Amino acid sequence: MKPQLEINQLQYRWPGGERTLTVPKLTLAAGERAMLRGASGSGKSTLLNLVSGVLAPDQGQLSLLGKELSQLSAGQRDRLRADAMGIVFQQFNLLPFLSVRENILLPLKFAPERRKRVKDGHAEVHRLLAAMELDAKLCDRKVTELSVGQQQRVAVARALIGSPALILADEPTSALDPVARDRFMDLLAAQCREAGSALLLVSHDPDLARVVDSEYLLSVHDQGTEVLPC
Repeated sequence: MKPQLEINQLQYRWPGGERTLTVPKLTLAAGERAMLRGASGSGKSTLLNLVSGVLAPDQGQLSLLGKELSQLSAGQRDRLRADAMGIVFQQFNLLPFLSVRENILLPLKFAPERRKRVKDGHAEVHRLLAAMELDAKLCDRKVTELSVGQQQRVAVARALIGSPALILADEPTSALDPVARDRFMDLLAAQCREAGSALLLVSHDPDLARVVDSEYLLSVHDQGTEVLPC
């Protein structure tokens, strides 16, 4: 099976040119889950920006669904990101002036390929809310009226709608206590598996490793950071 995400011998030199982020090899198949673990400042966010096509590597291969990102224009990378990636941001990035339903449906406005896979948007919102253990009665409420834990689950539902090939999750449990964290991760992993979405999870928390298939460590040294399998 062809990987959803494939990285080989990638290098990115941070501005200033003194430190380099190196990823020898990282692959993710459909439904596979991997975790990148590293301390603050080790390069986790930089790597996510490379995977999402926001930053361009200096050398090496980085492909999503068989498409080499360096060979795409900025517009093509934007389209691929919208169609093939769902992103769970650390601060959720929900739009406060929209309802829960409108926030979840938002990616479909910009992603025709994801839109094709959703026959009934409102029914899919209800399904995702139920899957994330949220009441459908929340649909028409503003996201600012929800608790932090509820907002976090709405953010996951938004990332999952339309079954994108890859889910990127940036420190998704940083605001949760251990019990809520574990339940949240079980739900996220189960929904990625059901959708056939690969999951790339970035965190400093080693306890999250229990829900992934593989774990990588961002190893920091004088010359920069190297991503190594654990």
